[in-house]
Amino acid sequence: MAESNFETLLIKGTSINETELKSLLSLPDKHGVPIEESLAQQTYTSAEDALSELCNNIDVDFIKDIPTGDISVDLVRDIPINYAKNHEVLPFKEESDKVTVLVSNPLNYKILDDLRVLFHKKIVPLVTTSHRIHEAINRVYEKSTAALEGLEEIDEEEYDLDDPVIDLLEAGDDDAPVIKLVNTLLFRAVKEKASDIHIEPYEKDMVVRFRIDGILFDIYKPPKRLQNSITSRIKVMGNLNIAEKRLPQDGRIPLKLAGKDIDVRLNTVPTAFGERIVMRLQDRSNVILELTQLGFNERSLKQIDDMLEKTYGIFLVTGPTGSGKSTTLYACLQKINSVERNIVTVEDPVEQRIHGIGQIQVNSKIGLTFASGLRAILRQDPDVVMIGEIRDLETAEIAINASLTGHLVLSTIHTNDSSGVFPRLIDMGCEPFLIATSLLGVVAQRLVRVLCPHCKEPYTPTDLELQNLELTREDVIGKNICKPVGCPECNQKGYIGRTVIQELLIVTEKIRSLIMQRKDGNTIKKQAVTDGMETFRDHGIEKVLNGVTSIEEVLSNTQLDL
Repeated sequence: MAESNFETLLIKGTSINETELKSLLSLPDKHGVPIEESLAQQTYTSAEDALSELCNNIDVDFIKDIPTGDISVDLVRDIPINYAKNHEVLPFKEESDKVTVLVSNPLNYKILDDLRVLFHKKIVPLVTTSHRIHEAINRVYEKSTAALEGLEEIDEEEYDLDDPVIDLLEAGDDDAPVIKLVNTLLFRAVKEKASDIHIEPYEKDMVVRFRIDGILFDIYKPPKRLQNSITSRIKVMGNLNIAEKRLPQDGRIPLKLAGKDIDVRLNTVPTAFGERIVMRLQDRSNVILELTQLGFNERSLKQIDDMLEKTYGIFLVTGPTGSGKSTTLYACLQKINSVERNIVTVEDPVEQRIHGIGQIQVNSKIGLTFASGLRAILRQDPDVVMIGEIRDLETAEIAINASLTGHLVLSTIHTNDSSGVFPRLIDMGCEPFLIATSLLGVVAQRLVRVLCPHCKEPYTPTDLELQNLELTREDVIGKNICKPVGCPECNQKGYIGRTVIQELLIVTEKIRSLIMQRKDGNTIKKQAVTDGMETFRDHGIEKVLNGVTSIEEVLSNTQLDL
């Protein structure tokens, strides 16, 4: 291990290894003093400071702020991005007799020789930190792919502000960049693992935003004059009526990107400034996860397993849109899928195909609704029935009747928490005694972001944070509480991926009694907690103490129980 502060900073902030660093530090500086001695007499607070001083002593140029906008994409066209990232190298500027190259390790002569052969010119290293070079690589290669080839071909000066907005119906070859731009947005969304693309028109501009790990980020602002072209192109891809701009429309765009089958669910709505578009991306090639991988704790997994072993009854999953309800149901189906069981589903849409399970796609245009599909599959001799969502009284009543006639029914429903399911079903018109008799349990879930394992740091919570979590200082002693930092691996966000926090309400005899009395959700929830139910906040705190997520994530996604 490195012995001094500057050595630690250099090894952490560059790709220089300890052996290479020792050989560098043994060299004399400009005054004939060993570099190690001159550096050891100073204090450094960052890897940039230490690396800058080292470069100054060995007569190598150092750069802190990299002007990525000045780097030509032509320089990186023949260098794979994985090679650039693995070796932390990026061509910076080409001149008649030499090419200046960004590196984090000036002693990596093999890479410099490779580039000399590639460019047939002298290679001059320009040193920077690992963090800076990864950031620059991401930005430059983003430009070199569709993201920016499509945008660069849209010449602002080609369009007069007074001209009518370009429409794709009238577009010729000169408007191909609009098609490339739309393809680029889809490509980039898949690359950045976005779940949704939002295209939002406003009075004087329009904005493209991606939802990544549940958070919306501004990505790009296309010229307002291209609004109709972009909208029309997307509607053509989704087989929508491009002439109808006054009514909401739904469509689907099947894509194949980088070997992945992507299903894009498209929705348009008219607004005051044009049609607003949201595209939800679903990767069909994703392997269905197991319940243990989704983030459920051992106690909840045992209770869910017990319910899935029942031969009849209803198991519901609830939560807001995008909280992973369908993923949880698929994991449940995968767990109980066997040759001995006939499993049939009615879904809108069928998001994942599971071998051995009959999956029916809802099509309201021809009258195939959840209710009609459910009636039909009950004549298919099923053991297990999965309904994509209970939306109305008709579907709810058929589901309840199916459970009472010897079928295990799995479905989702929209409520804020697990106890809110019962008043919701009663409000739909279901009889309380039927609900109490048929329901086995309800799992409510939310998704919280997972701290990046590469950069998260141990953290001591403040008194206010402990108060908000209803914890004492003794409760957190010896626990692995961490905070987000940000690094190239997580694109400076501090988080990678998401995990479930849940509350699982088991319908006990006392709960059944409260349902029959038409009690409100809070009363049912208090009884469930008395029976041992773990709330959202409880499960969130458990994940904070284990270093899985941050205090901010839990506080923003849960609330104190009354």
